[in-house]
Amino acid sequence: MWFVYVLLCSDGSLYTGSSNNPDVRFLDHKNGKGGKYTRSHKPIKRVYLEQLSSLSEALKREIQIKGWSRDKKIKILKLKF
Repeated sequence: MWFVYVLLCSDGSLYTGSSNNPDVRFLDHKNGKGGKYTRSHKPIKRVYLEQLSSLSEALKREIQIKGWSRDKKIKILKLKF
């Protein structure tokens, strides 16, 4: 199983990523070992998680979500802070 996730960062921004182990990946982000973006925009919590059946599906969905505006992400994914 693969997952797409959205993190809320300390500056209020949203970070979207994918992983086959989202709990470990979140800890990586919190500890500065995740993506470059989350090293300078510290993640606070995961606000969205979607399970997909393959890496290919997860990457396609990640790209789709990353292309959306912040407002669209909040509306479509029903994000709660």
